[in-house]
Amino acid sequence: MRRIALFLPNWVGDVVMATPAVRAVHEAYPAADLVAVCKPYVADVLAGSPWLRDVVLCDKRGPKPQRTLGVARALRENPPDAAILFSNSFRTALVARLGRCKRVVGFARYGRSLLLTDRLYYAKDARGRFLPTPVINDYNRLALALGARDPGHRMELFTTPADEAAADAVWDRFDLKRYPRVVVLNPGAAFGAAKHWPTAHFAHLARLVTTRLGCGVLVLCGPAERDLARQVAAESGTPHAFSLADNPLSLGLTKAIVRRSNLLVTTDSGPRHFAAAFDRPVVTLFGPTHIEWTETYYPKALHLQKKFPCGPCQQRVCPIDHRCMRDLTPADVFPAVEALLTRFPLRAESGVPDAA
Repeated sequence: MRRIALFLPNWVGDVVMATPAVRAVHEAYPAADLVAVCKPYVADVLAGSPWLRDVVLCDKRGPKPQRTLGVARALRENPPDAAILFSNSFRTALVARLGRCKRVVGFARYGRSLLLTDRLYYAKDARGRFLPTPVINDYNRLALALGARDPGHRMELFTTPADEAAADAVWDRFDLKRYPRVVVLNPGAAFGAAKHWPTAHFAHLARLVTTRLGCGVLVLCGPAERDLARQVAAESGTPHAFSLADNPLSLGLTKAIVRRSNLLVTTDSGPRHFAAAFDRPVVTLFGPTHIEWTETYYPKALHLQKKFPCGPCQQRVCPIDHRCMRDLTPADVFPAVEALLTRFPLRAESGVPDAA
């Protein structure tokens, strides 16, 4: 193998969960050039990685070079010996074939079986329904099918000097060095409002973390979540909670902030997996989604979820009263934060375990 195309998943967190498989392919074929084919908004997730030689942006609504024929044309300039399809869409398989990839490895879904040379199948129950199984295991199966060794479950990300410089600026702006520990809150979720924990709950948690544990709190946000992050910090009523709402934002900055934090409290969204990839403790607040789909076996993680007959419903917007997130209270979450900070003491800026 001298060139392998990796059609990455379409969600930020899923790209992180694919990193054990990507690393395993790199280790199995160290002389091969790995080319990431991905959506523009997830490209920065793997920025700084030593595994990738090139990135080809793929977006059916983007400019012509990023659409189906443009991406296929880019691949044909130096046809890959193989393609791994982490995405399940028909379009990715079509692009791989039009790009003259010699082997195309993927799951047989959405009518694309004939476009695959190596077909894998998801687990189903006796009635033919898909079983909730960790997607990280399915991604690993793709790497195994190409001849890699067992990738394991250790997710891994990297930052760039620019990412770290941006995080330095945030640390200096809020004087976060004065705190022995910094806890990061991530209240957003691109999936939909059903994954959101109430703003008042996040604000109350920030107040508890600062007053009882003496931590600084930093609230993350994406471009569309600035008001949410600003509101969490303001409603906390403490001068020790800050938000990124008025800062230049990027995935790289988010990665660098999570990397140097002591702990992350997050909805079930992409940055949740940044914590595991940088070996940070993380508390994840689950509502409408099955924990089993995104289980990563990370030992420094605690998953919190209230069980109700109506869920997990997998819906983007709750059709009733959002009880699964509303009834998960700060009083439920704070002990988990305290337990992880006690069990895994870290110095905030460097992310190095304390000598004790």
